[in-house]
Amino acid sequence: MGLFRKKLKQEHKIMLQAERAGGALLPEYHRATAECPHPEHWHMYDSMTAEAEVLEFLRSLVTTLKPGLIVETGSFLGVSTLWMAEGLRSNGFGKIISCEFDPVIFTKAQERIASSDLRNFIELRNESSLEMQVSGSIDLLFSDSDVIIREAEVRRFLPQIRSTGLILLHDASSHLKTVRQAAISLESEGLLSCIFLPTPRGLVMGQKREGRV
Repeated sequence: MGLFRKKLKQEHKIMLQAERAGGALLPEYHRATAECPHPEHWHMYDSMTAEAEVLEFLRSLVTTLKPGLIVETGSFLGVSTLWMAEGLRSNGFGKIISCEFDPVIFTKAQERIASSDLRNFIELRNESSLEMQVSGSIDLLFSDSDVIIREAEVRRFLPQIRSTGLILLHDASSHLKTVRQAAISLESEGLLSCIFLPTPRGLVMGQKREGRV
């Protein structure tokens, strides 16, 4: 029987765990860091989706900034996509283009979004963020895909981001060093101005310097 067992990808394991949890809100269990010594004060739906408090922050940013176009990389199960879409619905306009590279996870996200009354605000794509073509100016970029390509994503979409737009990079804690270092590198080159928010998994909020008024 062992010959027929196939090791599940970590993302697929988390997807199955999230399905079994049925949307229950759990204490965040990311390890403590110097900037966030009490991660248990936050909450999560699963260990891939952004923390519940970050989801609320994303929705509030959407209602505050009134973006016409949001680009999200790494849809996972579409939870953060739907939270941002709630903000768009409150605004009465706008669109979010979100991509998920893994076809299995994409199918689950597609099912969730198709059954939601927010689906008209969302364009979900099964493709790589480094190949995705987006037309128009981007008001909000939420980078939440594989950590090793986050810097490449920002560099790729930077010319399309409005000078007044925002760039958010998730998983930027001092423990998850790759994204944090990417943000520091982009800032040191003079491409971005960054704020490092001390959430359990870390969230960078940046704005490009070029064209700033």
